[in-house]
Amino acid sequence: MGETTVKSLDDRTTPSSSPTVADDRWAWLRTRTPRRPRIWFELLLIAVSYWTYSLIRNAVPEQKAQALRNADWIWRTEESLGLAFEHAVNHAVNSVTWLIVSMNYYYATLHFIVTIGVLVWLYRWQPGRYAAFRTVLFATTAVALVGYYLYPLAPPRLMENMDFVDTVLVHHTWGSMASGDLKHMSNQYAAMPSMHIGWSLWCGLTLFFVAKAPWAKILGLLYPAATLVVIVATANHFWLDAVGGMICLGFGFLVAFGLYGAWPHRLSKQVRTAAPVAAGGPPPTEGADHEAVDAERRRVSSGT
Repeated sequence: MGETTVKSLDDRTTPSSSPTVADDRWAWLRTRTPRRPRIWFELLLIAVSYWTYSLIRNAVPEQKAQALRNADWIWRTEESLGLAFEHAVNHAVNSVTWLIVSMNYYYATLHFIVTIGVLVWLYRWQPGRYAAFRTVLFATTAVALVGYYLYPLAPPRLMENMDFVDTVLVHHTWGSMASGDLKHMSNQYAAMPSMHIGWSLWCGLTLFFVAKAPWAKILGLLYPAATLVVIVATANHFWLDAVGGMICLGFGFLVAFGLYGAWPHRLSKQVRTAAPVAAGGPPPTEGADHEAVDAERRRVSSGT
């Protein structure tokens, strides 16, 4: 039972392998089909994931000596490229009090507010794409942990004899978990890659590729650009840290592409479901979206 038979020329039948078994054997290789996200699961997943990320990031040994050596190497590399502009930007922006104070609060808050806002927007208005974009974000953050472990890096404000301004301390603002009274709660030498850039670029590309309003697309592109200025002006990162964040984001997109068989913005806006059809009609199409399903249901109920 469950086997198919093949009749040979001498009328003998031999069992052949079950196609169902063969299909199941390779089921793990199939691309995932987006499903409607469940709010309780997503909230739990985000909370647990961020808690795990923070725990692992802060558990990475603070290798101060190596982190400072790596910072010196980064600085020399940027100088050799003629692009060591962090010191000039840091001092120039710090001379404008209202601007640098605003950047301190930008650095401390928008990193979370905008990212959560984009996730909520995807969940509400793009449920078919939500899981894939969320996968990009999670994979990006996960691979960043490898960077923190393998390449401890001091931010510019902690470099010795470089005269960078720690803008949070100087202006007495709440702007960094690695400054002031909160510095013992966060690994100060986990600057490479920059997840401020990784997350902000994720937000920006998501809005650019998915949003319909031109102003939303423009804001999507401006947000990571503004974040780059902020992380440099506040002396929390080198611009090469931003490159590291971009590489991590690229990895995240590749993971999502491998899981879903398409780039996240190429997936259906709504969750795809099977459409019911009348008896004797063609089999349901798995790719039909909600509009097609509703139309088919109306046709079946009307008897046409």
